[in-house]
Amino acid sequence: MLVVEDEPSIADVLSIALRYHGFEVSTAATVRQARYLVERVRPDAVLLDVMLPDGDGRELGRELRTAQPETAIVFLTARDAPAEIVGALGVGDDYITKPFHIDEVVARITAVLRRTRPADVLPRRPPLRHGDLELDETTYSVRRAGRSTQLTPTEYALLRFLVRNAGQIVPKEQLLRHVWQYEHAAESTVVETYISYLRRKLDALGPPLITTRRGVGYGLV
Repeated sequence: MLVVEDEPSIADVLSIALRYHGFEVSTAATVRQARYLVERVRPDAVLLDVMLPDGDGRELGRELRTAQPETAIVFLTARDAPAEIVGALGVGDDYITKPFHIDEVVARITAVLRRTRPADVLPRRPPLRHGDLELDETTYSVRRAGRSTQLTPTEYALLRFLVRNAGQIVPKEQLLRHVWQYEHAAESTVVETYISYLRRKLDALGPPLITTRRGVGYGLV
């Protein structure tokens, strides 16, 4: 686990709590330090502050997503900063607003890793298919009409759940529980945001695929 946070007191609290819960933790206070550690440590997950003294954490997240797409990214953002949240969700797998409760941080990171990292080496599994859409369950790659598109781990998890439940409308509450591992279906726009990301990528390769039942949820046509 790599914690990128320039406030020493916050970094210390996060590091202590994560180590207590069994994580191996490295810390960085700047974009420069984080780049060095990403190459050296190759973390499974990065807890990344948006505002850093020598750069924008979102830009660092984009670099990391390109260089190491398998790495989970959870952003720390300032409360009441919607631009930060939207920018973070476009790159990362989840976000946590400040001030935060440390138990929430550990729970959210654990949930992200649970859905993005396999527990062990798995045998090759048959792809999931829906119409001209194909999800490779071994490489976590996506093709539509024979053309590839790159999804983040969370986008892939959301699409996989929709494919497995194709032909029905999946309530938003179920998506929050099964994809984001939220114990309680709290009011959140995270589902709508990720649905829009999926539509933008998939609709570029063919006709609209995801349907909305307003006030209920989403499904595949």
